[in-house]
Amino acid sequence: MAEPTYRGAVGTARETDLIARVAEGDRRAFEELYNLYHRRMARFLTRLTHRYDVAEEIINDTFWVVWRKAREFRGDSQPSTWILGIAYRKARNAFRSAARLQEKNLAAAPEPLTNDEPASAEELRDWLGQALAQLPVEQRLAVELCYELGYSCEEIAAIMNCPVNTVKTRLFHARAKLQKLLPQLAGTTTPGDAGGGR
Repeated sequence: MAEPTYRGAVGTARETDLIARVAEGDRRAFEELYNLYHRRMARFLTRLTHRYDVAEEIINDTFWVVWRKAREFRGDSQPSTWILGIAYRKARNAFRSAARLQEKNLAAAPEPLTNDEPASAEELRDWLGQALAQLPVEQRLAVELCYELGYSCEEIAAIMNCPVNTVKTRLFHARAKLQKLLPQLAGTTTPGDAGGGR
C-alpha cells in the first residue's frame, strides 16, 4: 500500500506547493520534495535492479528533470504520477541499456535457478526478485507499480503513458509468467516449463 505522502489529499496539496516553489528555484522546497520520494523510490528501484548505485542514478536523473521541468507541471495529474512517470522512463531506459550490455558480454550468464526449498522469508523474496528479473521490462515495472507502490491500473497507465488495457495486459502476462517461474525456482518444474514471453 502506498504511503500517505503519495496519495492523501493533504500530501498531494503539499507536493503541488513544493513543485510550484521548485519552479521558482526554491532549493529548500526541492530538497524537501526529494526527501519525500527518495526512500520509497530507492526501495522500488532497488527491487527491480538489485543494484543500489543504478537506483541512485535513476533517482538523481529523475530529480534533475523535476528541477528543470517543474514549471511544466500544471496539476493535470497527481504530483506522484508526474514524478514517477519521469522515473519510469529513466528506469526503462536504464534497464534496456543494461540488458543490451549483458547480451554483448558473452561471459555474463543469468543466475542458476535453485532446486532448494526457501530457508526463510528473505530467500523467498530473493526467489521473487529472480523471477521478476526474468520478466520483460514493461511487465516488471507494471508489477512493481501495482503491487509494491499500490497504484491503480489507471494511475499506472498515466505513469507509463499507455492505455489502461495495455497495463492490464502486461499485468496479466506478468502474473502468468510468475506462476510458472516461482514453482521452477522451488524445483517443482523444469526450466523448459517456464514458457516464452510477450
